[in-house]
Amino acid sequence: MSSDPTTARTTASSLQFAIRQDLINGVFPAGAKLRIRELAERYDVGTIPLREALSRLCNTGFIDAIDQKGFRVSDVSEDELLDITRTRQQLESLALREAISRCDGAWEGRVLAAYHQLKRLPLHLQGPGKDINPEWERAHDAFHETLISGCESKWLKRFCATMREQTARYRALSAGIGHAEQRDVDAEHAAIVDAIVQRNADRACQLLSDHFASTTRLVARLLQE
Repeated sequence: MSSDPTTARTTASSLQFAIRQDLINGVFPAGAKLRIRELAERYDVGTIPLREALSRLCNTGFIDAIDQKGFRVSDVSEDELLDITRTRQQLESLALREAISRCDGAWEGRVLAAYHQLKRLPLHLQGPGKDINPEWERAHDAFHETLISGCESKWLKRFCATMREQTARYRALSAGIGHAEQRDVDAEHAAIVDAIVQRNADRACQLLSDHFASTTRLVARLLQE
């Protein structure tokens, strides 16, 4: 592998996304130790970009450093899930309300475009498993980011992005049981977008909070089993 710093950074960025996606899909269970040698073989990379990618994932909360000697997958818990959900509901409702109050037509256009991009993608990859489609994952993140992009506060949007990142693994847990609950995620997204188009801030914020709460209920039930 090239020792060029730019190449190493590019590799680490791609590797970070690949490991993140595997964490979301449960390839590495919560609490599992991540062994450098095994990961290097799995992703066919050297240890330098691998350690950089793992260090970046520590900053997102997906994995934990163990006494600066190794890494393990972060635990998931109902208490953390509820805390994340409450915080996200408060922050994103505040950001969405501000975005709607500004009545920016260009922002509304971006919201509609992001929704249609998400709608056309399947949630799961084809095959016997229930792995989340990485294209859907990216489009879903982009949709929720776009919902609050009309908010002027950079700090508020930054905090929202942090909380959105923390929900990724929990959301993946709900994806596998969403059908059994007869949940229509696309309909939830569509209702939020419709409320935005109608400039109904109260309804849009309530629907967004309910959307988060629906995921939380499913995952909390799973964590209690």
